[in-house]
Amino acid sequence: MTRISYHASHEQFKPSELLRYVQAAEKAGFTGALSSDHFKPWNEQQGESGFAWSWLGAAMQATQLRFGIVNAPGQRYHPAIIAQAAATLGELFPERFWIALGSGQALNEHITGDRWPSKPERNARLKASADIIRALWKGETVSHDGMVRVDQAKLYTLPKVAPLIVGAAITEETAAWVGSWADALITISHPHEQLKKVVQAFRENGGQGKPMFLKVQLSYASTDEEALAAAHREWRTNIFSSELLADLKFPSQFEAAGKFVQPAEMYDYVRISSDPERHLEWLRQDISLGFDELILHNVNRNQEAFIRVFGEKVLPRLAGASQRAQ
Repeated sequence: MTRISYHASHEQFKPSELLRYVQAAEKAGFTGALSSDHFKPWNEQQGESGFAWSWLGAAMQATQLRFGIVNAPGQRYHPAIIAQAAATLGELFPERFWIALGSGQALNEHITGDRWPSKPERNARLKASADIIRALWKGETVSHDGMVRVDQAKLYTLPKVAPLIVGAAITEETAAWVGSWADALITISHPHEQLKKVVQAFRENGGQGKPMFLKVQLSYASTDEEALAAAHREWRTNIFSSELLADLKFPSQFEAAGKFVQPAEMYDYVRISSDPERHLEWLRQDISLGFDELILHNVNRNQEAFIRVFGEKVLPRLAGASQRAQ
């Protein structure tokens, strides 16, 4: 059965608010959650960026949800430290934690003062980091030289079951590469035909039979007009190609890039509707592609209404759609 999860956006809400939201999401019927992991918000209006790893311990203690996080090891975080952090959560909360690894964005990673590498270099660094993390979880003593340096690292506290390493991919090309080394795929919602191509690329390049996660960007509100206006206000800085999103350093640059985005353009990137039936239709299409987990991110500020309405009108009916898709 497809798991339906709630996205906890640290860029938009204080950690204390997000804690209340994941507790409410669990009561409403969501069975998992995904945490972002930013140092800065995408724009100044979003205005927050709590430390996700501190928050995860509180959120996992306060709920019984299964949690994931999207992380970029290799620059802001050393992979040995990420391996230790994930192992600790895995030991505390057995089989309730997974980690998605991506090549990162300059917005968060440039703060170290190190050079921001090219995409091929970042991919190589990501793969090396994933290998280091896996070896440490096996209890090995690890040394490594290159873009990531490790000197005889060994973890002494290990979970009984290692967390799943999920590869983050937006494009078909990256999805194909991720299929060769990751335990699973996470991608974001695209138009159905484009999403189908991402899934196919992953499956045909080593991902067949591996789990797939989909982060669904949506805007739900009481009217279509409100849903559109809120999506444009909160998320217009996030709709650009991965090349641009990866290389900008400051929220002000994202705001400049989003200055001329018109509200109607948001429909190509965010599922905007006040009708739960329309959202249900979209999500059923996702389930038909074989996704094991759908992570719903309501990109506007009205989280309480979203959690309540989807808990009442969407989640119960998705269970039946999931069973039929198996």
